[in-house]
Amino acid sequence: MDTLNQTDLKILRLLRQDSRISNADLADKVGLSSSSCWRRVRALEDSGVLQRYSIVLDEEKMGLTFQAIVHVHLTRHDPELVEDFLRVVQLQEEIRDCYATTGQADYHLIVRCRDLNAYNDFLENTLFRIPAVASAQTNLVLRSIKTRETGA
Repeated sequence: MDTLNQTDLKILRLLRQDSRISNADLADKVGLSSSSCWRRVRALEDSGVLQRYSIVLDEEKMGLTFQAIVHVHLTRHDPELVEDFLRVVQLQEEIRDCYATTGQADYHLIVRCRDLNAYNDFLENTLFRIPAVASAQTNLVLRSIKTRETGA
């Protein structure tokens, strides 16, 4: 799929809002026949534009009320140490997202925990035990203004 047209973008927007929408309802909302809509969705999937369908959880209702953005500084960029760091990042459930960035920090983590004690436990028993980690600065999330998952 070379370029996305307005219909494709509308399909993607509607699927982002509700990935469980029926093909008939989706087709109706974008002004296509059911078979044309189904073919477009398949083309979006086959091209890799539409990679997967997922759910959005209310993490606060799950008891995960503590959220932080953690700016991680590495001691040095030894490839083995960086690989160890990245391996731990992939395995830790508390780490929701990890971004390699430019600027003062090497990595930025989005971390969710039950509370401050659980976060402290994560720092002491996980993050600070990684040899590559020199330091970490925590910014607490006071409230969410907009997230990719909900648009709110």
